[in-house]
Amino acid sequence: MDLPNCIAAYFEADSRNDVEALMATLSPEAIVEDEHRRHVGPEAIRAWWIEAKRKTPHVNAPIEATTTGDVTQVRTRVSGDFPGSPVALLFTFTVRNGAIARLEIA
Repeated sequence: MDLPNCIAAYFEADSRNDVEALMATLSPEAIVEDEHRRHVGPEAIRAWWIEAKRKTPHVNAPIEATTTGDVTQVRTRVSGDFPGSPVALLFTFTVRNGAIARLEIA
């Protein structure tokens, strides 16, 4: 699967539960939207990710991806310790200057 470097690094860091490597993929003004909540900036995103992994241990496995301009949509298989596992989610990344500027998870 052909992913922009920062997105490939995001999923690799996520799979290793490496918050520092994951944070390195994001721009300083990054925004994450997940479960109808918006997390703006490094500290809020770090807290969101740590809490999500603590509350519901899971693994995101990319299945397919499409890129149009600076937006890459990645369909993932999310499996872990939650009812209905696994589920398919859509991660929509906006990449600017080689870093993730926005991530929407639906």
